[in-house]
Amino acid sequence: MAASIREKQTAALKRMLNLNLEPSRSSAVEPVWKVLVYDRFGQDIISPILSVPELRDMGVTLHLLLHSDRDPIPDVPAVYFVMPSEENVQRICQDLRNQLYESYYLNFISAVSRQRLEDMASAALQAGTVPQISKVFDQYLNFITLEDDMFTLRHSQNREAISYYAINRGDVQDSEMEASMDAIVDSLFSVFVTLGTVPIIRSPRGNAAEMVAEKLDKKLRENIRDSRNSLFTSDSLQAGQFSFQRPLLVILDRNLDLATPLHHTWTYQALAHDVLDLQLNRVMVEEPGGEKSPQGARPKKKAKSYDLNFTDKFWQSHKGSPFPEVAEAVQRELEEYRSQEDEVKRLKSVMGLEGEDEGAISMLSDNTAKLTSAVSSLPELLEKKRLIDMHTNIASALLDHIKVRKLDVYFEMEEKMMSKQSLDKSLMDMFSDPEAGSPEDKMRLFIIYFICSAQTMSDAEIDQYAVALQAANCDLAPLHYIKRWKAFTKMTAAPSQYGGGGTKTISMFSRLMNTGSKFVMEGVKNLVVKKHNLPVTRVADALIDNKSYQDTEDYRYFDPKMLRVTDSSIPRNRNPVQEAIVFIVGSGNYIEYQNLVDYVKGKSGGSIKRITYGCSELSNATLFLKQLAKLGTELH
Repeated sequence: MAASIREKQTAALKRMLNLNLEPSRSSAVEPVWKVLVYDRFGQDIISPILSVPELRDMGVTLHLLLHSDRDPIPDVPAVYFVMPSEENVQRICQDLRNQLYESYYLNFISAVSRQRLEDMASAALQAGTVPQISKVFDQYLNFITLEDDMFTLRHSQNREAISYYAINRGDVQDSEMEASMDAIVDSLFSVFVTLGTVPIIRSPRGNAAEMVAEKLDKKLRENIRDSRNSLFTSDSLQAGQFSFQRPLLVILDRNLDLATPLHHTWTYQALAHDVLDLQLNRVMVEEPGGEKSPQGARPKKKAKSYDLNFTDKFWQSHKGSPFPEVAEAVQRELEEYRSQEDEVKRLKSVMGLEGEDEGAISMLSDNTAKLTSAVSSLPELLEKKRLIDMHTNIASALLDHIKVRKLDVYFEMEEKMMSKQSLDKSLMDMFSDPEAGSPEDKMRLFIIYFICSAQTMSDAEIDQYAVALQAANCDLAPLHYIKRWKAFTKMTAAPSQYGGGGTKTISMFSRLMNTGSKFVMEGVKNLVVKKHNLPVTRVADALIDNKSYQDTEDYRYFDPKMLRVTDSSIPRNRNPVQEAIVFIVGSGNYIEYQNLVDYVKGKSGGSIKRITYGCSELSNATLFLKQLAKLGTELH
């Protein structure tokens, strides 16, 4: 199977840091020491996939923000990795005038315009630094990879311009909409340049997804036709990068499904995103601090950040698991570690390493071999301990939120709503219970109920719920928008839309119920999620397997390699799809990502080998609800 998007982007970044040469396989070759200068967006791209030690191995001694105060380092080359914006180019010109570095390798995240190249050329001429500009490259790396099979377009920089709010504002100007669509297309173009392949594109009609599909088709088509500058010819791509198996790109609009982004979730990664605000594979957890608090006061808490990345085997194995399974696995790892640690201690004491005479040690050759093995695995053991401590702290923080906010009850109720099952507890009981979560939790629950209810709710019914929500201190602004949205889309969430889901409760793992467990799970339900496809996965499944599915029958088909595509030229018997990219215009989330991962796992005998999930921005429910509230406020 072709390399993943993370592997491709990592290889491109390493090539760039190696001064745009292929990195040497030989460890004997000393890297060229250099300074890395990036803007915030460059930092967001690099930080989830290259750690500080990896940067050091590539010869990066310092990494600095472009707009920070930087001292001259005249005997070191500088690698720049920035967006080609006006202010960035002006700052580079200033660096050239100040002669900060020995030489300059200028790498632009997306293509730099001719005008800005000329600005830099004239600044270099005036400063007499033309010979110091070693290379200028368009890198086409205008996206952020978070997993082997997941990417987003923006994190901190210019995120608002391509958010769900920006695209769905009532007073959005045509020029603003064009700019938002162009920004998304520019990034998607970068994704396919990095993958080295031209996709076949499918999209629904009449929404932002269609606009993105049309513009991307045009941009790819123009680049393929430009034989001198095409980025998709086998010559211009590195050997082995070009694939004859073309991926299917499914571009969808967030408005397809507004329930899932607000859903209370139950799997590890999605919970960390929802509850602890996981960002760029890093999570902040509050821990009791070391400082002494005044008597009677609560202990002070300090925030600690943890990186959750692809080298962490526990994370890779369990990020998609239900929370009780994660707690069970952490407990198991902890017990295993303790037994290994006890063995090291025992051997040390048997061998008299606590200060016994040397004669006793010489007699224990068998134990010496054992100890050598134990000591050689010590770094591994310490790393294991670090990971166990980290996951214990993260899981404990999640468990606190689950208990305080009754997140297991919310999750179970929403799963039942989305799969049209009857509820054990009434919504009014949840809204009036001051112990049941925050006002935001209650609002999320009601919006999901409103979207997924098969019968249209009367205004009187909605008003009755609204009074109860207001009494629970809920902001009703998101509901104003959702009412307008549902009336506009006439989407009553027919049984085909959601469904097949739900949960079942099984007894808690005995390991977690014993008194020595790190996790006191009393009162928390051990819920098992029934496998089901969310709306995004259903659409992807229909398009991948060429199924007749009512919702995808009129989807548009684009093939940038064909001269002209008409409805009659769409091949009816298409080749089986091995790789697909599902891209959401608007807010994406880890719930849909995990659902697609589970879908691919369940198709082990089928043709599909990988689905990569992408979105213009990644939002947890808190952030998405804020966007809905802004839209709702603007309606009044």
